[in-house]
Amino acid sequence: MSELFDEVDEDVRRDQLKKLWEQYSIYIVAGAFLIVAAVGGWRGYQYLEAKKAAEAGAAFDKAAELSEQNKHSEAEAAFNDLAAKAPSGYRMLARLRAAAEAGSRDPQAAAKLYDDIAADRSVSAPEQDLARVRAAGLLLETSTYPNMLQRLEPAAAPGATFRHTARELLALSAWRTNDTTAARKWLDLIANDGETPPSLRSRAEALQALLPPVAKS
Repeated sequence: MSELFDEVDEDVRRDQLKKLWEQYSIYIVAGAFLIVAAVGGWRGYQYLEAKKAAEAGAAFDKAAELSEQNKHSEAEAAFNDLAAKAPSGYRMLARLRAAAEAGSRDPQAAAKLYDDIAADRSVSAPEQDLARVRAAGLLLETSTYPNMLQRLEPAAAPGATFRHTARELLALSAWRTNDTTAARKWLDLIANDGETPPSLRSRAEALQALLPPVAKS
């Protein structure tokens, strides 16, 4: 008798599954298709992104080779092309390199390119600071200390990635304009920062030695 009930239950379950399949089969098939399509699409996207990155890397290397061969105008054009078309990581590197290449012919134009990067809100804070430092380095001999201070003060703040170089540039700018108070301020910050690189610390100590002694009150 129990076997008969088991067979009845099996027939009932089979009928229920058949009805469910007839009712929902289109949704099941569509769902499976969407999953396969999504996985295939993601794999395709990954492949295309990897291909773009490889192509951009090869183009970047070629542009760098042009720079090493002192073909700065051609290198600048190649980096600008990358900055317009390459994946995001290479775009920023290419913008920085294009500005560096421009510096070989026109420091003012290069500084403007760096300023554009520093003002770009889509750029990370360390990259903005790097652009500020590089622009200031190009303008050190021609810019006033107040202008340099305006440019570099954010990059010289405690914890900023490029604070050491920014402080050195500010000390040099102040020293050039005989502002010994400002020069000493930045040199002291360099000396008191435990993370200052040894080579930069040595340069700061040499500049400190050139300053007149502090007047005694």
